[in-house]
Amino acid sequence: MRQVADDVFHVRGTEVNWYLVRDGADVTLIDSGYPGDLGRVEESVRTIGRRPEDVRAVLLTHAHVDHMGAAQHFADRYGTSVLTDEVEARHAHREFLEQAGPLDVTKNLWRPGVLPWLTKVMRVGAARNVTIPSAAQFPAAAALDLPGRPVPVPTRGHTSGHTCYFLPTAGAVCTGDELVTGHAVSRTTGPQLPPAFFQNRDTRDAVLPLAELAADLILPGHGNPLRMPIAQAVRQAREETG
Repeated sequence: MRQVADDVFHVRGTEVNWYLVRDGADVTLIDSGYPGDLGRVEESVRTIGRRPEDVRAVLLTHAHVDHMGAAQHFADRYGTSVLTDEVEARHAHREFLEQAGPLDVTKNLWRPGVLPWLTKVMRVGAARNVTIPSAAQFPAAAALDLPGRPVPVPTRGHTSGHTCYFLPTAGAVCTGDELVTGHAVSRTTGPQLPPAFFQNRDTRDAVLPLAELAADLILPGHGNPLRMPIAQAVRQAREETG
């Protein structure tokens, strides 16, 4: 774990990140790792001097298993709200599924890094059928009444309801999987779109809303946090994918 801005913390789980935003006694948790990362998620909250029950809400960028693993546990045990885009809430309920399946991964086992990555994430529940019955639409598209005053930014590309979260005070944006800075199966680092076989559609245009934000700290779902004007990062990621 490391503090990347005042009261904003980056935590690396099993090949995926989540973020904690602290405000007084309360915390916002943005994404929540794989199911097997649950203990690490709770411990990360304690490490910043708070208890898991102090998490006011779990905000999901999207409902893939590596980002939603601990969310329902927080709802069940601590009564934590789990909030996301309206479409993505239905995705979290598993009314539909937009996620690379076993066949997609198998067809890409020849790629460098895929087999070691798969071996690691299978141990933490990558193949588990995870749902979040409690997932609900956030109450407004404006700043949320949560620690950090996160502002949802629709970036509907990686999934139909993918959402990034702008943290105005920190000048930061949690970009989920719409814009990453690396991945275990990527041979490059820096602003980029996730590997193509993880994508549900062409996402080059989905990142464009990020370019309008007053942010110079990129907090991705995969890869390291990066200090760079977000407009520059968007431009670079789009150029990298042609």
